[in-house]
This record gives sequence, structure tokens and C-alpha cells, in this order.
Amino acid sequence: MKHRGRHRRRRRGKALRAALAGTALALTAAATLISASQATVAGDPGALKPLTGPDGTAALRLTEDRVPRPWLDRLASAMGRPVGVGDALADADRTLTDAADCPAAEKQALPVEPAATRAYCWGAADTKGWRPGAVTTSGDADDDGRWGDHRVILSAWSRDTGTAADGQARVAFVDASDPADVTYTWALLAVPVDGGRDYRALLSPVSGMVWYQDKLLVTAGSGDREALYVYDVHRIQRATVGTDAVGRVTGGWAAAGARFVLPAVASYRLPAGPGVPRPDSISLDRSTAPDSLVASERVPADAGRPTRLWRYAFSADPARSGLLATDSTGHVPVVEAFRTKTTDVRGVLAYGSAWYLAGAAREPGGHGTLWRQDTSGAQATECGADATRRCWSGRPGPLSYGEKTGEVWSQSGRMLFALPLESIDRSVD
Repeated sequence: MKHRGRHRRRRRGKALRAALAGTALALTAAATLISASQATVAGDPGALKPLTGPDGTAALRLTEDRVPRPWLDRLASAMGRPVGVGDALADADRTLTDAADCPAAEKQALPVEPAATRAYCWGAADTKGWRPGAVTTSGDADDDGRWGDHRVILSAWSRDTGTAADGQARVAFVDASDPADVTYTWALLAVPVDGGRDYRALLSPVSGMVWYQDKLLVTAGSGDREALYVYDVHRIQRATVGTDAVGRVTGGWAAAGARFVLPAVASYRLPAGPGVPRPDSISLDRSTAPDSLVASERVPADAGRPTRLWRYAFSADPARSGLLATDSTGHVPVVEAFRTKTTDVRGVLAYGSAWYLAGAAREPGGHGTLWRQDTSGAQATECGADATRRCWSGRPGPLSYGEKTGEVWSQSGRMLFALPLESIDRSVD
């Protein structure tokens, strides 16, 4: 279901302005000579190995929990009529900076090869005390790449101040319709409590996020009993008090300084027990039928075990728009799973038979590796005079692919960037 009745699209003949000239990202003088410490060639992880049978996939099965509709209605009644994505974008109060005007130190985090074709940086003052996380776009949400009249990017950040507020998660709603004027505003991710009479902050770093149809699925941290939380973009609420508090306060509703708040409408829980992998990175794959959610766990390089990759199907039931498909028992089964020798995976993407895995840098200030893997083998870009494979972004982040534009969006530090998927494929062929 593509929600053509819910939000009107006008396909403008005007294409997004070509990759910002001159910026193209004269990245660090072709990423300055990569240091000798980066020159070590990353070990080839080889082919993906299928995980089959219940022993391999039972630990990945999800249980769906829905927030009771009366709770959501009670909260909306108290806070006022929910608004949509367009309303949030119309209230954007901040602007991203074009890469040409970003600090050189920030641009060091951009990929060496292939180079980004669009990039922006977040302001230091606006993101101080917050750690960047997942990215998804309207290219995930709808197959025409837009939400209504807008091209939209959602960027998740988590509080990182060493205080009790750590783990609070907020999402920037970014209007990227005009590449020369990219604006955004913040929405706090929340969870209804007390029967919908109040809400608390979601205290989970968001390392993965997918916007599909009218739902936003985000990963939950290891301290949370849930694996994924689900938000409805038609249920964005306005905060009325601009304090650092969260929830009902004297005079109205607060969202840790954000203008908007998103209350969760559902969650997905993994089985209890040891050895159960948590989805750390997620993305949408539109090359499958039905569309699917792909996930990877994060396994440290010294853990001595492989990383698991898997996927769930999205529901084709119009009454379950944006939710995962359940079986006859009401659970969400895994439809495909693999193991890989790639470790420290910080971003995952699947399209066709290929899986793209963004691996972490091996030293502070270094670059990561972007592997393309399938059941036949693995390839990665080589760059620099020493043909290192450490060519990807400095602090690898999530990957989000929009079929309509052919772009992959990611985030590294305070840099938000995009490049064509075909340029990634060319760089590893």
C-alpha cells in the first residue's frame, strides 16, 4: 500500500540540482594520503554463509506488542490534534550547512572512495552532547522517493552527556527538497505511559532506523527489553513547553527542548535467553517481494564469532501498513539469514543478491571499510597509493538506499552525505 490517498504527490519536472559543484567533495585533497596506520589491508571476510533450520533462526523471531489505541487517543486528546510530516517541515527552525562551508576537520569523516556527491554538516552547538545514529529517507517511506511534495531525510541522535538523560533519542525531520536550502526541526522519540496520560523518553540509542509507509521502526539499545520500537508519522504531537523536561509539565507538554514528540505505537520483542542477537543496524530492501527489513548485529572484532545478518518481510495487509508480517501464531518469522566474518558492522544494506556492510575503522581518526558480499565472495573498494581498503567514512554509520534517486544516504560524525549506489558497485567491480 503506497498511501496515495493519504498524502498528495506532485511529481515536479524539476530534478534535484546535480551534485553540488565544486563541493563534489574535494574531500581532504582526495582524502589526503591515508596514514600508514590505515594502510593495513582489511582481511577479506569471504562469502556469506546461509543460516538454516530452526536452530539458526529461532532466536531471531519477533513478538509484536501494540500500544492500546485508547492510550494513543487519550494522549492525542490531551495534547491536541496530531500533525503530519508536512506540518513538522513547515515549522523547521534550523538549517544544515553545505559541505563547502563545513569545517575541514568534519569533512575528514567523509568517504575517500567512492566520493560523496552531496554532503552537509550539522551545527556543533545544536548537536553538542548528542551522538549521531541512524538515517532513513522518504525514499524508504514511498517508492516515488517523496512524502507529499517533499524529499525528506530523518536523522536520529542520542543524548550522550554522562547524565541521567543519556539515551534520550530525537529525530531531525529534514526537508531536502531544495539541495541549496536544507532545513530541519527536532522530534523527541517517546513511549506512552500511565494509560496514555503521559509519556517518557525512549532511553535507547538509535543505531538503526527505517521509515516504511507511515511507520518509523527504530532499534532499541541493549538495556531495553524491546528490539524495535514503532512510530506512526501521522501521530506527531506538538510540544508546548520548551524546557529540558519530558512529558506532562506545568503549563503543558515538554520534549527535552524539541518542538515535536513522537509517541510509540508498537514494539517488537526478541525471545529471552543467551545468545539472542539484537538488531543494531537496519535498512529497507525493495528488491524483494514483499519489501523487507534487513538487520545486522554488532559483533566486536575480538569476539571470535561471526556476525549474523537477517531479514523480515513487511506485511501486505492494508490494515497493517508499515508493520512486519506475522505468521499464524502472531509472531514475526525470519525469512532469510546469513553469517559473515565481517565484524564491527555499523551499517547494513541489501539489494538484489548483494549485502553492503559498513565496517568500523580500526583506529581513532581512521576510515572504515564498505564490503559488498554475497554467497560467492566479498569485494571492497581500494584507494590510496598503497591500495588500502580503508576507504569508507571515518565513523561508519547506517545506510539507506532510495530506488527512485539511486542514492545511498549515510552519516559519519556531524557529516550527512549521499552517493549513488552504482558508484559503490563500480568501485568494487
